[in-house]
Amino acid sequence: MNYKASSYYVGGNTAKGFVNFLPSNVRNFNHVIILNHPSETLKTTVIQNAIEHYKKDHEVEVLLSALGGNFLDGVIVRGKSFAVVNDTISTQGLSGAIEMDLNLFLAEEIPRNEKFTEAKNNFDTATEEAYENFSIGLELHDDLEEIYINQMDFEKADRLTENFIKKLLENVDKQDAKGKVLDRLFGTNTKDGVVNIVPDLLKGQSKNYYIKGRAGTGKSTFMKKIKNACLEHGFDVELYHCSFDPNSIDMVIVRELDFCIFDSTDPHEFFPEHEKDEIVDLYQELVTPGTDEKFAIEIDKLNRDYKAYMKKGIVHLRDAGAYLEQVEQQFVFNEQEVDRITNFILEKIVQ
Repeated sequence: MNYKASSYYVGGNTAKGFVNFLPSNVRNFNHVIILNHPSETLKTTVIQNAIEHYKKDHEVEVLLSALGGNFLDGVIVRGKSFAVVNDTISTQGLSGAIEMDLNLFLAEEIPRNEKFTEAKNNFDTATEEAYENFSIGLELHDDLEEIYINQMDFEKADRLTENFIKKLLENVDKQDAKGKVLDRLFGTNTKDGVVNIVPDLLKGQSKNYYIKGRAGTGKSTFMKKIKNACLEHGFDVELYHCSFDPNSIDMVIVRELDFCIFDSTDPHEFFPEHEKDEIVDLYQELVTPGTDEKFAIEIDKLNRDYKAYMKKGIVHLRDAGAYLEQVEQQFVFNEQEVDRITNFILEKIVQ
C-alpha cells in the first residue's frame, strides 16, 4: 500500500502569543499519546520513529514545529484514530489522552543545574520579547488596514462573494453529514525566519484560487464566508489561520470539492502555475482606484514600521533558538532508550 504523508502546523508564534489548534485535528480519537519531557530532541526522535513505523501502511499527518526545522510537534494516523504529540501542544480534555513520562524510560535524570535553569529562563524571556514585537507590529498593521477599509465598496464585496460561492457550489448536492473544521496553520514565525509549506498544500487539489489584495481589503472575510458555505453543504474544511494574526484566515481547503483558496500576498506570495488556477484580485475589484497612489506616503511608512517590528521579533526567536540549543545539550539519552519508548507506544498502547 502506498503511503501519503502530509504536513502542517497546529502551533505557531503569532502577535497573539503562542497559539495551538491541535484539538480540532484529533477530535474523538481513540488514543492521543502525550510525550512529557523537557527535551524537544527526545520527543522529536520518538515522533520520527512513529512516523517511520506507520508511513509504510498508513497515511500520516506530520505536525511541524514552531521551534524550527529540527523539531516536530507530533504525528497523526487518522486511519487508526491515533496520534503522538509533544506535551507543548497538549490541551485539557483531549479525547483518548494518555500522558507518558519519558523520564521513566531514561537512565539519566532531568538536569536541575544552574546552567540548565538559566538557559530555560532565557529561552522563555526571548520568546516573550518576540511576541511583544509581533504585537506592536500587528497594531501598526491594523492602521494600514484602516486606510484600505475606508476605500472599500462593501456592497460590491458582498456581491462578489455571493457570486463566487454560487459558482463554486452550483450543481453540488448538500451532504447528509455535518461539515467539520480542522484548524491549522500553513506556516509561522520561527528562529529560521518566516516559513510556510504553501507549495506542498497547493499540490493536493486540481483547482487553486490565488487571492490578491492589500491589508484590509477583505481577503480573510471572503474566505470565512466561503468556509461557512462549504460547512453548510456538509463538507469538511481545512481552515488555515494567519500566523501573524490568528483571528484572520489565510487559506481554505475543501478536499471533497478539490479546491484551495488562499491569501497569496507577502510574505506568502505565489502565482498560478497551472491552467485551472485563478487569481482573484480584491484590490482591483473592491477598492477605490488610485488608493495606493493617494496614500503612498502613509502606506510606505506603516509597511516599513510594522515589518521592522516583525524582524525584531524574528531576531528574538533566533536568540530563543540559541538558548534552546543550550537547554538540549543538557540531556543525555541513547538509541536503545528511544527504541524502548517507541516500542512501548506501538506494542503496549496501540495494537
